[in-house]
Amino acid sequence: MSQFLKKSNFLTIAQRFKSNRRYNWKDEGIQYFGFKYYPRHPEEFKDPPYTPSKLFRVQRIKELKGVPFYEKRLLADFKLDGKLNDVAIIKNIPENNHKLWKIKHLVKIDPITFPDGFPADTKGTHLRENGELRVTKVLEPYEEKLRLTEEFIKKPEKLDGDTLRRNSRLKWLSGWQ
Repeated sequence: MSQFLKKSNFLTIAQRFKSNRRYNWKDEGIQYFGFKYYPRHPEEFKDPPYTPSKLFRVQRIKELKGVPFYEKRLLADFKLDGKLNDVAIIKNIPENNHKLWKIKHLVKIDPITFPDGFPADTKGTHLRENGELRVTKVLEPYEEKLRLTEEFIKKPEKLDGDTLRRNSRLKWLSGWQ
């Protein structure tokens, strides 16, 4: 029995179990910016095609009462320190993403999409609550109709109230001739 409990036998048994249970994760996983992802089936895993949004619609959804000063300062940087449900348009850059990560529990972040294409001018655009920037048609008057209206107003033989009264009076006075 004493031979079985010798120090050398105990170390060899422990080393054998230790070396069998170790797994090397060095070449596993997919490296992303800031973290490593280990999918369940790496041979089947493919990243879906995705183009990130250029802008974010950020809306404050929590009160500022009880919020630490450094989070209030970040909200003030984004001009979200006013009323509740204030909205700001923020550029999608790493610096802003880092700030938004720190206050993500206080705000709602929606990517802004352009279903009608990127607008050349901000005239006639409307930002919806889900982050869609819609371009509406701007109603402009037709030049032809404007020209015809001006011609009618300047026309001497138009049928306005004064002309009708004057002509009716002359016909009344002249009789059946």
